Amino acid sequence: MGAPTPLLEPREGIPPVIAGETALAEVIAAFAAGSGPVAVDAERASGYRYGQRAYLVQLRRQGAGSALIDPVACPDLSALGEALSGVEWVLHAATQDLPCLREIGMIPARLFDTELAGRLAGFPRVGLGAMVENVLGFVLEKGHSAVDWSTRPLPEPWLRYAALDVELLVDLRDALEKELDRQGKLEWALQEFDAIAAAPPAEPRKDPWRRTSGMHKVRRRRQLGVVRELWETRDRIAQRRDVSPGKVLSDAAIVEAALALPANVHALAALNGFGHRMGRRQLEQWQTAVDRAKALTESQLPQPGQPVTGPPPPRAWADKDPAAAARLSAARAGVTALAEELTMPQENLVSPDTVRRICWEPPKVVDTESVGAALAGYGARPWQVEQVTPVLVAALAKNEGA
Repeated sequence: MGAPTPLLEPREGIPPVIAGETALAEVIAAFAAGSGPVAVDAERASGYRYGQRAYLVQLRRQGAGSALIDPVACPDLSALGEALSGVEWVLHAATQDLPCLREIGMIPARLFDTELAGRLAGFPRVGLGAMVENVLGFVLEKGHSAVDWSTRPLPEPWLRYAALDVELLVDLRDALEKELDRQGKLEWALQEFDAIAAAPPAEPRKDPWRRTSGMHKVRRRRQLGVVRELWETRDRIAQRRDVSPGKVLSDAAIVEAALALPANVHALAALNGFGHRMGRRQLEQWQTAVDRAKALTESQLPQPGQPVTGPPPPRAWADKDPAAAARLSAARAGVTALAEELTMPQENLVSPDTVRRICWEPPKVVDTESVGAALAGYGARPWQVEQVTPVLVAALAKNEGA
């Protein structure tokens, strides 16, 4: 393949942004009448707005061309979703876009994920730009991926970028299908895609405040209480103002206040993240949150860690259960070797958490049937069970008496 060709303009030019019922009805009719798979992408305003809603939806299908839809002006796209219900949707990194598409009524029954296909096929770089360049020989302009897509009207260069994101997605899908078939991995990929399409929406995260960056520094329960109060206050403000929580108050500032336990607004203002640019009223609302945490009784304070489900961290295994540590070491070595042989990332071959759970509590009788059933019970797909079972049986049997 020669030097890659820059892809500068969509084939039919930049489509108009669909922001009204009549234009949307025309797009739905055109896409329903199209043929073959449909390329789908969505742009969010991560880092700018609260939540992960879609601010632009891009589609392309043979016979219909490309469409750019404003889901703020057209918040219910379920009719479009229904018109495409029997069609295979082509997405890149589908799990990132599916939650925001689901919110507006677009839920695929079948999909092809070009990023995941790239991983399974052994490509070292699986970003859309890298995949389009390596597989198809075109260079995509990727300068607008992190812009504020809630901006209205959207600037023309951003719309060009958005349209180009779906321009070659079906071509990429076709090329990757051939490559996966050549490697004998196509059936594996189809099982993965079916699992993504069938997966229910993710459960809301328990105690999301515990994911505050820098939490490892916070040890005492009173300080944890401050993190929780500040995080929840910030979240309410961010939701009300529809801005990213990090723009209201940084994680670093939350941790700083938790460690310092400031006595008053003056002490709070002296901390990093609460400096001179913050008004008195803002400082008072943060200090009020700190004071609320200080007033909590012992029973109201959060516990240091979340209840642990599943095995302990692997670094503790050697002390807690040396036999389990030996099993895990052997299993990891076997999985690593198999992943290299199959040229794919280990985590796509089998979930590391699944390997840990089976090594911590192996079946009473270690054989192909019991280990395969354990893998399937943890959600492994049939192809993964077939590939990984012999490796785990060998690792567990070798260390059975350890």
